[in-house]
Amino acid sequence: MDLLSNLSLGFETAFTLQNLAYCFIGCVLGTLIGVLPGLGPIATIAMLLPATYALPPIAALIMLAGIYYGAQYGGSTTAILINIPGESSSVVTAIDGYQMARNGRAGVALFTAGMGSFFAGCVATLVLAAFAAPLSELAFKFGPAEYFSLMVLGLIGAVVLASGSLIKAIAMIVLGLLLGLVGTDVNSGTSRYAFDVPQLTDGLGFVAVAMGMFGFAEIMLNLEQKEARETFLKKVTNLWPSKADFKRMIAPILRGTLLGSILGILPGGGAALASFGAYSLEKKVSKYSAEFGKGAIEGVAAPESANNAAAQTSFIPLLTLGIPPNAVMALMVGAMTIHNIQPGPQVMTSNPALFWGLIASMWIGNLMLIILNLPMIGVWVKLLTIPYRHLYPAILVFCCIGVYSVNNTTFDIYLTAGFGIIGYLFNKLQCEAPPLLLGFVLGPMMEENFRRALLLSRGDFTVFVTRPLSAGLLITALILVALVSVPAFKKTREEAFVED
Repeated sequence: MDLLSNLSLGFETAFTLQNLAYCFIGCVLGTLIGVLPGLGPIATIAMLLPATYALPPIAALIMLAGIYYGAQYGGSTTAILINIPGESSSVVTAIDGYQMARNGRAGVALFTAGMGSFFAGCVATLVLAAFAAPLSELAFKFGPAEYFSLMVLGLIGAVVLASGSLIKAIAMIVLGLLLGLVGTDVNSGTSRYAFDVPQLTDGLGFVAVAMGMFGFAEIMLNLEQKEARETFLKKVTNLWPSKADFKRMIAPILRGTLLGSILGILPGGGAALASFGAYSLEKKVSKYSAEFGKGAIEGVAAPESANNAAAQTSFIPLLTLGIPPNAVMALMVGAMTIHNIQPGPQVMTSNPALFWGLIASMWIGNLMLIILNLPMIGVWVKLLTIPYRHLYPAILVFCCIGVYSVNNTTFDIYLTAGFGIIGYLFNKLQCEAPPLLLGFVLGPMMEENFRRALLLSRGDFTVFVTRPLSAGLLITALILVALVSVPAFKKTREEAFVED
Protein backbone atom coordinates (compact mmCIF):
# COMPACT_ATOMS: atom_id res chain seq x y z
CA MET A 1 0.00 0.00 0.00
CA ASP A 2 2.93 2.34 0.68
CA LEU A 3 4.02 1.99 -2.95
CA LEU A 4 0.54 2.89 -4.23
CA SER A 5 0.26 5.92 -1.95
CA ASN A 6 3.76 7.04 -2.95
CA LEU A 7 2.96 6.66 -6.66
CA SER A 8 -0.29 8.55 -6.11
CA LEU A 9 1.75 11.42 -4.64
CA GLY A 10 4.17 11.17 -7.57
CA PHE A 11 1.49 11.38 -10.27
CA GLU A 12 -0.23 14.20 -8.40
CA THR A 13 3.08 16.10 -8.49
CA ALA A 14 3.94 15.25 -12.11
CA PHE A 15 0.47 16.01 -13.50
CA THR A 16 0.67 19.75 -12.84
CA LEU A 17 0.63 21.86 -16.00
CA GLN A 18 4.12 23.24 -15.32
CA ASN A 19 5.75 19.84 -14.74
CA LEU A 20 4.02 18.32 -17.77
CA ALA A 21 5.31 21.20 -19.91
CA TYR A 22 8.90 20.76 -18.75
CA CYS A 23 8.65 16.98 -19.17
CA PHE A 24 7.55 17.54 -22.79
CA ILE A 25 10.36 20.07 -23.39
CA GLY A 26 12.90 17.57 -22.02
CA CYS A 27 11.58 14.73 -24.20
CA VAL A 28 11.62 16.87 -27.37
CA LEU A 29 15.13 18.19 -26.64
CA GLY A 30 16.32 14.67 -25.83
CA THR A 31 14.97 13.28 -29.10
CA LEU A 32 16.56 16.12 -31.10
CA ILE A 33 20.00 15.78 -29.52
CA GLY A 34 19.79 12.01 -29.94
CA VAL A 35 19.13 12.47 -33.67
CA LEU A 36 21.97 15.00 -34.07
CA PRO A 37 25.26 13.03 -34.12
CA GLY A 38 27.78 13.95 -31.45
CA LEU A 39 25.63 16.36 -29.43
CA GLY A 40 24.80 14.02 -26.54
CA PRO A 41 22.87 14.46 -23.28
CA ILE A 42 26.06 15.25 -21.32
CA ALA A 43 26.85 18.34 -23.39
CA THR A 44 23.20 19.44 -23.52
CA ILE A 45 22.52 19.04 -19.79
CA ALA A 46 25.81 20.78 -19.00
CA MET A 47 24.78 23.73 -21.22
CA LEU A 48 21.26 23.89 -19.72
CA LEU A 49 22.37 23.52 -16.10
CA PRO A 50 22.66 27.30 -15.50
CA ALA A 51 19.15 27.75 -16.95
CA THR A 52 17.69 25.56 -14.19
CA TYR A 53 18.53 28.18 -11.53
CA ALA A 54 15.25 29.96 -12.19
CA LEU A 55 13.13 26.78 -12.31
CA PRO A 56 11.47 25.00 -9.38
CA PRO A 57 13.58 21.95 -8.33
CA ILE A 58 11.04 19.31 -9.45
CA ALA A 59 10.48 20.93 -12.87
CA ALA A 60 14.24 21.26 -13.44
CA LEU A 61 14.98 17.61 -12.62
CA ILE A 62 12.01 16.36 -14.66
CA MET A 63 13.25 18.30 -17.71
CA LEU A 64 16.87 17.11 -17.34
CA ALA A 65 15.72 13.50 -16.87
CA GLY A 66 13.56 13.79 -20.01
CA ILE A 67 16.61 14.95 -21.98
CA TYR A 68 18.57 11.91 -20.80
CA TYR A 69 16.14 9.11 -21.59
CA GLY A 70 14.76 10.99 -24.63
CA ALA A 71 18.25 10.93 -26.15
CA GLN A 72 18.20 7.12 -26.00
CA TYR A 73 15.14 7.17 -28.32
CA GLY A 74 16.56 9.70 -30.77
CA GLY A 75 20.03 8.16 -30.94
CA SER A 76 18.71 5.08 -32.74
CA THR A 77 17.22 7.09 -35.63
CA THR A 78 20.45 8.13 -37.34
CA ALA A 79 22.09 4.82 -36.35
CA ILE A 80 19.41 2.95 -38.33
CA LEU A 81 19.03 5.32 -41.29
CA ILE A 82 22.59 6.44 -42.06
CA ASN A 83 24.79 4.28 -39.79
CA ILE A 84 25.77 7.21 -37.58
CA PRO A 85 24.98 6.55 -33.90
CA GLY A 86 23.50 9.67 -32.32
CA GLU A 87 24.44 8.21 -28.92
CA SER A 88 27.25 5.92 -27.75
CA SER A 89 24.58 3.42 -26.66
CA SER A 90 23.25 3.34 -30.25
CA VAL A 91 26.53 2.00 -31.69
CA VAL A 92 25.24 -1.58 -31.45
CA THR A 93 21.84 -0.68 -32.93
CA ALA A 94 23.62 0.51 -36.08
CA ILE A 95 25.03 -2.97 -36.78
CA ASP A 96 21.71 -4.57 -37.75
CA GLY A 97 19.45 -1.50 -37.90
CA TYR A 98 21.43 0.01 -40.79
CA GLN A 99 21.38 -3.29 -42.68
CA MET A 100 17.58 -3.41 -42.24
CA ALA A 101 17.39 0.08 -43.75
CA ARG A 102 19.52 -1.01 -46.71
CA ASN A 103 17.12 -3.91 -47.22
CA GLY A 104 14.10 -1.59 -47.39
CA ARG A 105 13.01 -2.28 -43.79
CA ALA A 106 13.90 1.07 -42.21
CA GLY A 107 10.32 1.58 -40.97
CA VAL A 108 10.28 -1.82 -39.27
CA ALA A 109 13.64 -1.11 -37.61
CA LEU A 110 12.49 2.29 -36.31
CA PHE A 111 9.20 0.83 -35.04
CA THR A 112 11.08 -1.98 -33.29
CA ALA A 113 13.47 0.51 -31.66
CA GLY A 114 10.55 2.68 -30.52
CA MET A 115 8.49 -0.16 -29.07
CA GLY A 116 11.50 -1.75 -27.37
CA SER A 117 12.44 1.59 -25.86
CA PHE A 118 8.88 2.26 -24.65
CA PHE A 119 8.38 -1.16 -23.05
CA ALA A 120 11.82 -1.18 -21.42
CA GLY A 121 11.42 2.37 -20.14
CA CYS A 122 8.05 1.60 -18.53
CA VAL A 123 9.25 -1.67 -16.93
CA ALA A 124 12.50 -0.14 -15.69
CA THR A 125 10.60 2.76 -14.14
CA LEU A 126 8.42 0.22 -12.34
CA VAL A 127 11.62 -1.47 -11.09
CA LEU A 128 12.89 1.92 -9.94
CA ALA A 129 9.66 2.58 -8.04
CA ALA A 130 9.31 -0.86 -6.43
CA PHE A 131 12.89 -1.95 -5.80
CA ALA A 132 14.95 1.25 -5.50
CA ALA A 133 15.98 0.69 -1.89
CA PRO A 134 16.75 -3.07 -1.99
CA LEU A 135 18.40 -2.93 -5.43
CA SER A 136 20.72 -0.13 -4.35
CA GLU A 137 22.26 -2.56 -1.83
CA LEU A 138 23.65 -4.52 -4.80
CA ALA A 139 25.88 -1.56 -5.64
CA PHE A 140 27.40 -1.73 -2.14
CA LYS A 141 28.71 -5.24 -2.89
CA PHE A 142 30.67 -4.06 -5.91
CA GLY A 143 34.13 -2.87 -5.00
CA PRO A 144 37.01 -2.10 -7.41
CA ALA A 145 37.86 -5.82 -7.79
CA GLU A 146 34.28 -6.67 -8.78
CA TYR A 147 34.13 -3.82 -11.30
CA PHE A 148 37.38 -4.93 -12.90
CA SER A 149 36.14 -8.52 -13.17
CA LEU A 150 32.82 -7.35 -14.61
CA MET A 151 34.63 -5.38 -17.32
CA VAL A 152 36.90 -8.32 -18.15
CA LEU A 153 33.75 -10.40 -18.63
CA GLY A 154 32.29 -7.64 -20.82
CA LEU A 155 35.35 -7.52 -23.07
CA ILE A 156 35.48 -11.29 -23.49
CA GLY A 157 31.78 -11.26 -24.32
CA ALA A 158 32.48 -8.51 -26.88
CA VAL A 159 34.41 -11.00 -29.02
CA VAL A 160 31.01 -12.40 -29.95
CA LEU A 161 30.07 -9.00 -31.38
CA ALA A 162 32.43 -9.52 -34.30
CA SER A 163 31.01 -11.71 -37.03
CA GLY A 164 34.45 -12.36 -38.53
CA SER A 165 37.74 -13.72 -37.27
CA LEU A 166 38.24 -14.19 -33.51
CA ILE A 167 41.85 -13.01 -33.85
CA LYS A 168 40.72 -9.78 -35.52
CA ALA A 169 38.07 -9.22 -32.83
CA ILE A 170 40.64 -9.65 -30.05
CA ALA A 171 43.07 -7.37 -31.88
CA MET A 172 40.41 -4.65 -32.17
CA ILE A 173 39.59 -4.90 -28.45
CA VAL A 174 43.28 -4.60 -27.54
CA LEU A 175 43.63 -1.59 -29.86
CA GLY A 176 40.60 -0.02 -28.15
CA LEU A 177 42.19 -0.59 -24.74
CA LEU A 178 45.43 1.03 -25.93
CA LEU A 179 43.57 4.06 -27.32
CA GLY A 180 41.89 4.41 -23.92
CA LEU A 181 45.34 4.86 -22.30
CA VAL A 182 45.98 8.12 -24.18
CA GLY A 183 45.74 11.10 -21.84
CA THR A 184 46.76 11.87 -18.26
CA ASP A 185 47.41 9.17 -15.67
CA VAL A 186 44.80 9.48 -12.91
CA ASN A 187 47.17 8.62 -10.04
CA SER A 188 50.46 10.26 -11.02
CA GLY A 189 49.12 13.11 -13.18
CA THR A 190 51.72 12.43 -15.88
CA SER A 191 50.88 12.60 -19.57
CA ARG A 192 50.77 9.28 -21.47
CA TYR A 193 51.03 8.79 -25.22
CA ALA A 194 50.08 12.42 -25.88
CA PHE A 195 53.31 13.04 -27.87
CA ASP A 196 53.47 16.65 -26.60
CA VAL A 197 50.11 17.44 -28.23
CA PRO A 198 48.22 19.55 -25.63
CA GLN A 199 44.79 18.47 -26.92
CA LEU A 200 45.59 14.82 -26.22
CA THR A 201 46.37 15.32 -22.53
CA ASP A 202 42.67 14.86 -21.72
CA GLY A 203 42.52 11.71 -23.83
CA LEU A 204 40.72 10.87 -27.06
CA GLY A 205 37.05 11.85 -27.09
CA PHE A 206 34.52 9.05 -27.59
CA VAL A 207 32.46 11.24 -29.94
CA ALA A 208 35.44 11.87 -32.23
CA VAL A 209 36.41 8.18 -32.33
CA ALA A 210 32.84 6.89 -32.85
CA MET A 211 31.91 9.54 -35.40
CA GLY A 212 35.06 8.82 -37.42
CA MET A 213 34.89 5.03 -37.26
CA PHE A 214 31.19 4.94 -38.14
CA GLY A 215 30.11 8.21 -39.78
CA PHE A 216 33.06 9.35 -41.88
CA ALA A 217 34.11 5.81 -42.77
CA GLU A 218 30.58 4.95 -43.94
CA ILE A 219 30.43 8.06 -46.13
CA MET A 220 33.69 7.07 -47.85
CA LEU A 221 32.46 3.53 -48.42
CA ASN A 222 29.14 4.73 -49.86
CA LEU A 223 30.81 7.23 -52.19
CA GLU A 224 33.09 4.48 -53.41
CA GLN A 225 30.32 1.97 -54.21
CA LYS A 226 27.59 3.39 -56.44
CA GLU A 227 25.88 0.03 -56.83
CA ALA A 228 25.64 -0.43 -53.08
CA ARG A 229 24.16 3.07 -52.83
CA GLU A 230 21.41 2.12 -55.32
CA THR A 231 20.61 -0.94 -53.20
CA PHE A 232 20.41 1.29 -50.14
CA LEU A 233 17.90 3.51 -51.92
CA LYS A 234 15.63 0.63 -52.86
CA LYS A 235 11.96 1.30 -52.17
CA VAL A 236 10.87 0.93 -48.56
CA THR A 237 8.36 -1.92 -48.74
CA ASN A 238 6.60 -1.50 -45.39
CA LEU A 239 6.64 0.76 -42.35
CA TRP A 240 5.07 -1.64 -39.84
CA PRO A 241 6.33 -5.02 -38.59
CA SER A 242 4.63 -8.23 -39.72
CA LYS A 243 3.28 -10.88 -37.32
CA ALA A 244 6.54 -12.81 -37.76
CA ASP A 245 8.52 -9.67 -36.83
CA PHE A 246 6.43 -9.19 -33.69
CA LYS A 247 7.06 -12.80 -32.65
CA ARG A 248 10.81 -12.41 -33.16
CA MET A 249 11.09 -9.13 -31.24
CA ILE A 250 9.17 -10.10 -28.06
CA ALA A 251 11.82 -12.32 -26.40
CA PRO A 252 14.78 -10.00 -27.23
CA ILE A 253 12.87 -7.01 -25.80
CA LEU A 254 12.19 -8.93 -22.56
CA ARG A 255 15.82 -10.12 -22.24
CA GLY A 256 17.21 -6.68 -23.10
CA THR A 257 14.93 -5.03 -20.54
CA LEU A 258 16.03 -7.43 -17.81
CA LEU A 259 19.76 -7.07 -18.55
CA GLY A 260 19.56 -3.28 -18.94
CA SER A 261 17.66 -2.91 -15.66
CA ILE A 262 20.46 -4.76 -13.83
CA LEU A 263 23.44 -3.07 -15.52
CA GLY A 264 21.91 0.39 -15.14
CA ILE A 265 22.15 0.11 -11.35
CA LEU A 266 25.89 -0.56 -11.36
CA PRO A 267 28.20 2.46 -11.44
CA GLY A 268 30.20 2.37 -14.67
CA GLY A 269 27.57 0.24 -16.37
CA GLY A 270 25.01 2.48 -17.96
CA ALA A 271 23.25 2.46 -21.31
CA ALA A 272 26.30 1.85 -23.53
CA LEU A 273 27.48 -1.28 -21.67
CA ALA A 274 23.87 -2.53 -21.44
CA SER A 275 23.37 -2.30 -25.20
CA PHE A 276 26.67 -4.09 -25.91
CA GLY A 277 25.82 -6.80 -23.36
CA ALA A 278 22.27 -7.31 -24.67
CA TYR A 279 23.48 -7.68 -28.26
CA SER A 280 26.16 -10.14 -27.18
CA LEU A 281 23.64 -12.17 -25.17
CA GLU A 282 21.09 -12.19 -27.99
CA LYS A 283 23.70 -13.37 -30.47
CA LYS A 284 24.40 -16.35 -28.21
CA VAL A 285 20.81 -17.42 -27.52
CA SER A 286 18.98 -16.52 -30.73
CA LYS A 287 18.18 -19.22 -33.26
CA TYR A 288 18.64 -16.55 -35.94
CA SER A 289 22.30 -15.89 -35.01
CA ALA A 290 23.36 -16.34 -38.66
CA GLU A 291 21.39 -13.20 -39.57
CA PHE A 292 23.18 -10.96 -37.05
CA GLY A 293 25.12 -8.24 -38.83
CA LYS A 294 22.91 -8.63 -41.90
CA GLY A 295 19.65 -7.14 -40.65
CA ALA A 296 18.34 -9.27 -37.76
CA ILE A 297 15.40 -7.61 -36.00
CA GLU A 298 16.70 -9.05 -32.69
CA GLY A 299 19.85 -6.95 -33.16
CA VAL A 300 17.70 -3.81 -32.89
CA ALA A 301 15.13 -4.94 -30.29
CA ALA A 302 17.57 -6.18 -27.63
CA PRO A 303 20.09 -3.28 -27.44
CA GLU A 304 17.41 -0.59 -27.74
CA SER A 305 15.45 -2.17 -24.87
CA ALA A 306 18.61 -2.56 -22.79
CA ASN A 307 19.89 1.00 -23.19
CA ASN A 308 16.53 2.53 -22.26
CA ALA A 309 16.08 0.23 -19.26
CA ALA A 310 19.59 1.13 -18.08
CA ALA A 311 18.91 4.85 -18.56
CA GLN A 312 15.96 4.59 -16.16
CA THR A 313 17.48 2.34 -13.49
CA SER A 314 20.68 4.43 -13.36
CA PHE A 315 18.60 6.81 -11.24
CA ILE A 316 18.48 4.18 -8.46
CA PRO A 317 22.00 4.71 -7.02
CA LEU A 318 21.63 8.47 -7.56
CA LEU A 319 18.33 8.84 -5.71
CA THR A 320 18.91 6.23 -3.01
CA LEU A 321 22.65 6.51 -2.30
CA GLY A 322 23.62 9.84 -3.80
CA ILE A 323 26.17 7.99 -5.98
CA PRO A 324 26.11 9.03 -9.67
CA PRO A 325 26.70 5.90 -11.81
CA ASN A 326 27.67 7.84 -14.94
CA ALA A 327 28.52 11.33 -16.21
CA VAL A 328 24.90 12.33 -16.85
CA MET A 329 23.90 11.37 -13.32
CA ALA A 330 26.87 13.39 -12.03
CA LEU A 331 25.34 16.42 -13.74
CA MET A 332 22.00 15.56 -12.13
CA VAL A 333 23.78 15.69 -8.74
CA GLY A 334 24.96 19.17 -9.72
CA ALA A 335 21.40 20.18 -10.58
CA MET A 336 20.15 18.90 -7.20
CA THR A 337 22.95 20.72 -5.35
CA ILE A 338 22.04 23.97 -7.14
CA HIS A 339 18.59 23.70 -5.56
CA ASN A 340 19.98 22.80 -2.10
CA ILE A 341 18.89 19.17 -2.33
CA GLN A 342 21.33 16.64 -0.91
CA PRO A 343 21.18 13.46 -3.02
CA GLY A 344 20.95 10.26 -0.99
CA PRO A 345 18.56 8.14 1.07
CA GLN A 346 17.17 11.19 2.87
CA VAL A 347 15.57 12.46 -0.38
CA MET A 348 12.84 9.80 -0.02
CA THR A 349 11.88 11.03 3.44
CA SER A 350 12.73 14.74 3.35
CA ASN A 351 11.37 15.47 -0.14
CA PRO A 352 9.01 12.63 -1.16
CA ALA A 353 7.16 14.82 -3.69
CA LEU A 354 10.41 15.33 -5.65
CA PHE A 355 11.47 11.67 -5.44
CA TRP A 356 8.14 10.14 -6.50
CA GLY A 357 7.26 13.02 -8.84
CA LEU A 358 10.46 12.36 -10.80
CA ILE A 359 9.64 8.64 -11.02
CA ALA A 360 6.05 9.31 -12.15
CA SER A 361 7.31 11.79 -14.77
CA MET A 362 9.34 8.98 -16.38
CA TRP A 363 6.18 7.03 -17.18
CA ILE A 364 4.60 10.17 -18.61
CA GLY A 365 7.81 10.96 -20.53
CA ASN A 366 7.96 7.48 -22.07
CA LEU A 367 4.36 7.85 -23.24
CA MET A 368 5.16 11.27 -24.73
CA LEU A 369 8.21 9.85 -26.52
CA ILE A 370 6.36 6.96 -28.14
CA ILE A 371 3.58 9.35 -29.27
CA LEU A 372 6.23 11.72 -30.66
CA ASN A 373 8.38 9.10 -32.34
CA LEU A 374 6.01 6.58 -33.98
CA PRO A 375 4.21 9.12 -36.22
CA MET A 376 7.64 10.43 -37.28
CA ILE A 377 8.74 7.07 -38.74
CA GLY A 378 7.42 7.95 -42.19
CA VAL A 379 9.20 11.32 -42.07
CA TRP A 380 12.54 9.77 -41.09
CA VAL A 381 12.22 7.10 -43.81
CA LYS A 382 11.81 9.91 -46.38
CA LEU A 383 15.49 10.69 -45.70
CA LEU A 384 16.34 7.56 -47.66
CA THR A 385 14.85 9.00 -50.85
CA ILE A 386 17.19 12.01 -50.84
CA PRO A 387 19.97 11.57 -53.44
CA TYR A 388 23.18 10.71 -51.63
CA ARG A 389 25.12 13.51 -53.35
CA HIS A 390 22.83 15.94 -51.47
CA LEU A 391 22.64 13.94 -48.26
CA TYR A 392 26.30 13.27 -47.45
CA PRO A 393 27.42 16.94 -47.23
CA ALA A 394 24.61 17.53 -44.69
CA ILE A 395 25.71 14.44 -42.73
CA LEU A 396 29.30 15.72 -42.68
CA VAL A 397 28.17 19.16 -41.50
CA PHE A 398 26.06 17.73 -38.64
CA CYS A 399 28.88 15.39 -37.64
CA CYS A 400 31.36 18.28 -37.53
CA ILE A 401 28.95 20.49 -35.54
CA GLY A 402 28.37 17.66 -33.06
CA VAL A 403 32.08 16.91 -32.67
CA TYR A 404 33.04 20.59 -32.38
CA SER A 405 30.33 21.33 -29.79
CA VAL A 406 31.80 18.89 -27.24
CA ASN A 407 35.08 20.77 -26.58
CA ASN A 408 34.77 23.77 -28.95
CA THR A 409 37.98 22.86 -30.77
CA THR A 410 38.72 22.15 -34.42
CA PHE A 411 41.30 19.56 -33.32
CA ASP A 412 38.46 17.13 -32.62
CA ILE A 413 37.24 17.50 -36.21
CA TYR A 414 40.73 16.62 -37.55
CA LEU A 415 40.78 13.69 -35.12
CA THR A 416 37.41 12.49 -36.42
CA ALA A 417 38.65 12.70 -40.02
CA GLY A 418 41.73 10.66 -39.04
CA PHE A 419 39.62 7.96 -37.40
CA GLY A 420 37.37 8.03 -40.46
CA ILE A 421 40.33 6.99 -42.63
CA ILE A 422 41.30 4.34 -40.06
CA GLY A 423 37.71 3.06 -39.98
CA TYR A 424 37.64 2.88 -43.77
CA LEU A 425 40.88 0.86 -43.82
CA PHE A 426 39.60 -1.47 -41.07
CA ASN A 427 36.45 -2.06 -43.08
CA LYS A 428 38.57 -3.06 -46.07
CA LEU A 429 40.48 -5.46 -43.81
CA GLN A 430 37.13 -6.83 -42.48
CA CYS A 431 37.89 -5.68 -38.94
CA GLU A 432 34.75 -4.50 -37.14
CA ALA A 433 34.59 -1.27 -35.11
CA PRO A 434 32.21 -2.16 -32.20
CA PRO A 435 34.75 -4.30 -30.25
CA LEU A 436 37.30 -1.47 -30.56
CA LEU A 437 34.78 1.04 -29.22
CA LEU A 438 33.87 -1.18 -26.27
CA GLY A 439 37.57 -1.63 -25.42
CA PHE A 440 38.02 2.14 -25.70
CA VAL A 441 35.10 2.84 -23.32
CA LEU A 442 35.95 0.18 -20.74
CA GLY A 443 39.75 0.52 -20.87
CA PRO A 444 40.14 3.58 -18.59
CA MET A 445 37.55 2.23 -16.12
CA MET A 446 39.30 -1.16 -16.06
CA GLU A 447 42.66 0.43 -15.35
CA GLU A 448 41.27 2.70 -12.62
CA ASN A 449 39.49 -0.16 -10.81
CA PHE A 450 42.46 -2.53 -11.25
CA ARG A 451 44.86 -0.07 -9.64
CA ARG A 452 42.39 0.90 -6.93
CA ALA A 453 41.83 -2.77 -6.02
CA LEU A 454 45.61 -3.30 -5.74
CA LEU A 455 46.02 -0.16 -3.62
CA LEU A 456 43.32 -1.29 -1.20
CA SER A 457 44.78 -4.82 -1.01
CA ARG A 458 48.38 -3.49 -0.66
CA GLY A 459 49.47 -5.08 -3.93
CA ASP A 460 47.84 -8.47 -3.30
CA PHE A 461 46.73 -9.82 -6.71
CA THR A 462 44.67 -12.58 -5.06
CA VAL A 463 42.02 -9.97 -4.19
CA PHE A 464 40.41 -10.67 -7.58
CA VAL A 465 39.83 -14.35 -6.77
CA THR A 466 39.31 -14.28 -2.99
CA ARG A 467 36.25 -12.02 -3.21
CA PRO A 468 33.32 -14.31 -4.14
CA LEU A 469 31.52 -11.97 -6.56
CA SER A 470 34.74 -11.06 -8.39
CA ALA A 471 35.79 -14.70 -8.58
CA GLY A 472 32.37 -15.68 -9.96
CA LEU A 473 32.62 -13.09 -12.74
CA LEU A 474 36.16 -14.21 -13.66
CA ILE A 475 35.09 -17.89 -13.70
CA THR A 476 32.25 -16.96 -16.07
CA ALA A 477 34.79 -15.17 -18.29
CA LEU A 478 37.02 -18.26 -18.29
CA ILE A 479 34.06 -20.46 -19.25
CA LEU A 480 33.41 -18.15 -22.23
CA VAL A 481 37.07 -18.38 -23.26
CA ALA A 482 36.92 -22.18 -22.97
CA LEU A 483 33.75 -22.33 -25.06
CA VAL A 484 35.25 -20.18 -27.81
CA SER A 485 38.39 -22.38 -27.79
CA VAL A 486 36.43 -25.64 -28.26
CA PRO A 487 36.92 -26.69 -31.91
CA ALA A 488 33.28 -27.75 -32.35
CA PHE A 489 31.98 -24.44 -30.98
CA LYS A 490 34.51 -22.49 -33.04
CA LYS A 491 33.51 -24.31 -36.23
CA THR A 492 29.80 -23.73 -35.54
CA ARG A 493 30.47 -20.03 -34.96
CA GLU A 494 32.44 -19.68 -38.21
CA GLU A 495 29.67 -21.41 -40.14
CA ALA A 496 27.03 -19.17 -38.54
CA PHE A 497 28.83 -15.96 -39.47
CA VAL A 498 30.13 -16.94 -42.90
CA GLU A 499 29.73 -14.09 -45.37
CA ASP A 500 27.22 -14.44 -48.17
